Amino acid sequence: MPPGPTPLPFFGNKFQLANSQPWLQFEQWSKIYGPIFTIWIGRKPTVVISDPVIAVELLEKRSTKYSSRPRMVAMGEILWDGASVLVQPYGKEWSIRRKLLHQALTPKALRLYKPVQTAEASRLCYQLLHSPRDWEKLLERFTSSIVFSVSYGHRIDSLNAQVIHDRFRFMQYSASLNVPGKYLVESFPFLKYLPDVLAPWKAEIKEHGRAEAAANMQLVNVVRSDLARAKTQGAEIPDSLCKLLLELREKEDIPLSERDFSFIPASLFGAGSDTTASTLCSAFLALITHPSALIAAHAELDSVIGPNRTPTFDDEKGLPYIRALVKEVLRWRPVAVLGGTPHASTEDDHYEGYYIPRGTTILGNSWAINLNPEYYPNPHHFNPTRFLDSNLAAKKSEFQAQAAEKHILKQRGAELGLGKPHPAKAGHSSFGWGRRICPGADLAANSLFVALAKMLWAFDIKPIEGRVYDTFKYTEGFNIRPQKFECEIRVRSERHRAVLEKEQEDAMRVLERFTPFGE
Repeated sequence: MPPGPTPLPFFGNKFQLANSQPWLQFEQWSKIYGPIFTIWIGRKPTVVISDPVIAVELLEKRSTKYSSRPRMVAMGEILWDGASVLVQPYGKEWSIRRKLLHQALTPKALRLYKPVQTAEASRLCYQLLHSPRDWEKLLERFTSSIVFSVSYGHRIDSLNAQVIHDRFRFMQYSASLNVPGKYLVESFPFLKYLPDVLAPWKAEIKEHGRAEAAANMQLVNVVRSDLARAKTQGAEIPDSLCKLLLELREKEDIPLSERDFSFIPASLFGAGSDTTASTLCSAFLALITHPSALIAAHAELDSVIGPNRTPTFDDEKGLPYIRALVKEVLRWRPVAVLGGTPHASTEDDHYEGYYIPRGTTILGNSWAINLNPEYYPNPHHFNPTRFLDSNLAAKKSEFQAQAAEKHILKQRGAELGLGKPHPAKAGHSSFGWGRRICPGADLAANSLFVALAKMLWAFDIKPIEGRVYDTFKYTEGFNIRPQKFECEIRVRSERHRAVLEKEQEDAMRVLERFTPFGE
């Protein structure tokens, strides 16, 4: 197998694993053992990948072998009892769930959501105008409202709503379980069968699982009531994934229990709400610590859009810097810092002389991959120009040049922030790989574009004078975001303010079809 730190008999590398931010330790180990190395958790091997080319080769080009999930006892079996598409092994059960989830994420469906995303982004800017200090909560409301509109046909007007409070609690708890080596039951699954009275940790996980399942079924029942009201009163309700699935269930057999069925629309929250809000928080941190990016964004928006309206999706092609800025945020501080949920191999395989046995857990260390200096020189510098189409084309042509010129090309590439060409079409791997790529990736990318385009058009986002910001100060867990920080958000002019107030009225006319939860 690939080399790695020497394991102890029976326990493996468990006692060598960092209790905090393991992705940083894995990055350091990649410098010692190479871009693909092995760690052992108990007697189970985990292969950690720190290079995008290797990740694409194994997790995409050989996806038939690497699209399953390792056994996740704490999260997958005790918490969710196998209900979530996130933890399903590759096979029929996973395919059923993934197919149903994709009903809401086809290219045609994504186009239908753009008016809602545009309206919610306008509402976000209006709220920032009046409550700039609450910016993080407003970002969360924005992303949550979009996902709930798509999933259930209802918007979110306040984070004080119990339904959204529950969602964040469930999301954060499940992420806290998904940390290598945290629970001994992952190495010794027989501990799962201990009576709850002897395993209080297990009783706690089960209690959280029951609460989440009940909340998921309650949300499905809300949409079921909407459909019944529409039939009896002739009321029109907006399309949503849950509505579509309930109507589909009436026409054909969907071999899922009520509980498992309810997890499908609920899974969109993890795929596109908390993660997107976290990415927007990183964008704010990047902008206040790299002011040149804000200046460049303002220049493009002023030139292309002007002061009399905010940008929309129709402007996307004409805003290459804003599109590049979105990609750079995703690269600079990936939310799913260890590539999301781990993959698992279903067949023995060989790569570059290394043996990878069936049942091996595979982790793509997104932190190390996205901050690999061979692909992104000066990787911690926030530089959207890395993703401008002209620079990507230059990168590709330069690295096809003759080997004799490489020393010259390396210097020129570094000046542009360019390294070796990244194998992914997007130029980064922040949404994962292969058949397990984040299903909400395109929905999230659209939300990021329209929100950042409108906010950057409207506001100066600047540091508080004299304040020192730490761009490495992030939360724990598999999904990370910056720890709390303050910044100044000021509308750029009274003319910009008047446009935001006008567009808020237009936005609410679009959103009035999506009644808020709690009403």
